[in-house]
Amino acid sequence: MKKIILILTVFSIISHCSLNKVTKKHGVRNLESKKDKITVNQSNSNDIKFLLGPPSTKSTFDNDLWIYIEREITSENVLKLGKKKLSKNNILILELDKKGIIIEKLFYDLNNINNITFSSNITDNDFAKKSFVYDFLSSMRQKINDPLGKRKKP
Repeated sequence: MKKIILILTVFSIISHCSLNKVTKKHGVRNLESKKDKITVNQSNSNDIKFLLGPPSTKSTFDNDLWIYIEREITSENVLKLGKKKLSKNNILILELDKKGIIIEKLFYDLNNINNITFSSNITDNDFAKKSFVYDFLSSMRQKINDPLGKRKKP
């Protein structure tokens, strides 16, 4: 009887495990193939909305910038304990003129997105030097915090 319960327990645990990869998709699907249907100086904002839907982000400066994003995250295999991996990260940037016609089309994928390098320089601060302004503001702060001067000094 114990063997049957043990076999049923192991079987139920194994049957609930899935070996398929879990894929989470965000944004516009198949952005890479849909971008080829958009032509510069020919397609307008109505064509874009019909093909891609509303943009993920809009920016209005001199011209309109419409930004479409496609992101796909998949889980790794069972040996890596379900660690997440970024498999797609596509960005389509469309610049429209005042009439709604596409002027420029830029497409970035996971391979050609620029890597950002940060400076390792450290900025020195000059707060150690007490100037007249620092002394004046410190005394004003002290007077605001203790207007009668009766607070005990630490």
